[in-house]
Amino acid sequence: MSPALALEGLSKRYGALDAVRDVSFEVRPGEIFGFLGPNGAGKTTTLRMVLDLVQPTSGRLSILGRESASAVRNRIGFLPEERGLYRRMTPIDAIVFFAGLKGVRPAVARKRGLDMLEAQGLAAAATRPMKALSKGMAQKVQLICAVAHAPELVILDEPFSGLDPVNQQGLEQLIRDLAARGATVVFSTHVMAHAERLCERLVLMARGRKAFEGTVAQARAEAPRALILDGAIPPEAAAALPGVTGVQSAPGAEPPRLILTLAKGARPADALRAAFAQGLDVQGFEAREPSLHDAFIILTGEGRA
Repeated sequence: MSPALALEGLSKRYGALDAVRDVSFEVRPGEIFGFLGPNGAGKTTTLRMVLDLVQPTSGRLSILGRESASAVRNRIGFLPEERGLYRRMTPIDAIVFFAGLKGVRPAVARKRGLDMLEAQGLAAAATRPMKALSKGMAQKVQLICAVAHAPELVILDEPFSGLDPVNQQGLEQLIRDLAARGATVVFSTHVMAHAERLCERLVLMARGRKAFEGTVAQARAEAPRALILDGAIPPEAAAALPGVTGVQSAPGAEPPRLILTLAKGARPADALRAAFAQGLDVQGFEAREPSLHDAFIILTGEGRA
């Protein structure tokens, strides 16, 4: 099966600035794909090239089997980072308007819009002016506007920005619902937790380059595990345990707590077994798997001074 989206050596240069450099990856049909990186990593510029809003300096791409998004624009839904809806328009009228731009008949768009608003708990707000809605409600409406024409490919640029945890959770469910109906979803974010919960595969960007492509599990495997030991254990003794590359004390912990960083591939059980064998005062322990945020720091070098 052909990829829904494929980039090959895509680059964008503004004068002496390489905003995006030689980026290549593929997005499979029907998956939720994360496009991650800190602000300024080149995510938005890349998405604008994908959507044919900015022309690349070099490289090529394929989107839904075509070389340009302009040729398949009615099959794409896009939520830009810059939000904007007509403040005096009601949610249902906005949905009908934007779906109409994609060729959906008003009656079909209205029914579809009302169903989607109800599913998001916004049925009572369907006929209220946009200016009367909270930021979270308005953001959900804007996403519905972007997908009411049932696109095959949905591209979301920082969709969670500025939302409280409750509305973030609702938006995550809406993204899952899109994928469950067969849409391919690509979303950019600098918040690793959203990708950790939603993504099947992802790309990490840093300083305009691709730093990693793969599954969440593969990314986590690039970061070290940690072993937490509670008890009156000398840090130098903990540092000498097999596989330990670093030791930190947890301030104010009672009993005293040490956080041991393990080498890549080292097993927490080996260090713990050695601690018991040496008679160290281990009163409690916990093996901690790395998070996607931990992996991001390793893979992109963002933790460097």
